[in-house]
Amino acid sequence: MSTLVTGGTGLVGSHFNKDFIKVSSKDYDLISNSQTTDLFEKVKPDRVIHTAARVGGLGSNMTYKADYFYENISINTNVIEQSRKNNVKRLACFLTTCIFPSVVKYPIRPEYLHDGPPHESNFGYAYAKRMSEVQIRTINEQYSKEYFCVIPTNIYGPGDNFSLQHGHVIPMLVHKMYLSKKHNTDFEVWGTGKPLREFIFAKDVAVLTERLLDEYKGTAPVILSTSEEISIKEVVDILVDVFKFEGKVVWNTDKPDGQYKKPTDNSKVKELFPDFKFTDLRKGLEETVEWFNKNYANART
Repeated sequence: MSTLVTGGTGLVGSHFNKDFIKVSSKDYDLISNSQTTDLFEKVKPDRVIHTAARVGGLGSNMTYKADYFYENISINTNVIEQSRKNNVKRLACFLTTCIFPSVVKYPIRPEYLHDGPPHESNFGYAYAKRMSEVQIRTINEQYSKEYFCVIPTNIYGPGDNFSLQHGHVIPMLVHKMYLSKKHNTDFEVWGTGKPLREFIFAKDVAVLTERLLDEYKGTAPVILSTSEEISIKEVVDILVDVFKFEGKVVWNTDKPDGQYKKPTDNSKVKELFPDFKFTDLRKGLEETVEWFNKNYANART
């Protein structure tokens, strides 16, 4: 049984089973319907794990809203429709918790996905990703498929995109602290440090997704999270300790914080895999920093 992973060299994709067929944007441009069609006709996968997306941090999402919408809705529409046309048996499509309504009941549950508009800071990306869930639901109902969405919280780990302009919070902080330590400069962080986030290690996401593909019998979206909140300031404090950073940390409160909190309900994944042990955040950050220090020359920066 063949399994295709889109975004196969990315943060999560790189951690899946080495026997899976992994493709990246260098192999196929999934924004293009013709190239996506070519991919599926060549590979003929039985199962698909769809992680490919244009992703980025707060600043990038606020600046390139139209690009995030167009590229993501094109990628998702093409991959999901080609899965249907090519009779793919199982499809796991990646969403993210930032697409939930900005005003929502806590803890966040999958069924709240369409209960209101997403946060203004990333609405282009969020609406594009939401449509993946809609497309999958219509296909399941009309064509009797068993496709489903996974919704991880903030993923981090080795192999992340550490871009200072387009990276997510942890990889961006890692890169900035690396440079601040190297050049003996102040370490500047956007916002107040008060917002709370739930982080999950990329390897944990890969393991859980593979198990869902093998064992999950439903089609409802599944949130992948530890359900443990931590403030951005606490993350910075851990990184200061891990890096042994002795410089000054400066909080630029003129910059936006983004959504204050978005705690999730991980009861479904705990019910499915009660014995699963999530990677401790500090341990995951230590592994991420070690990887970045060793691979800086070749990392995505």
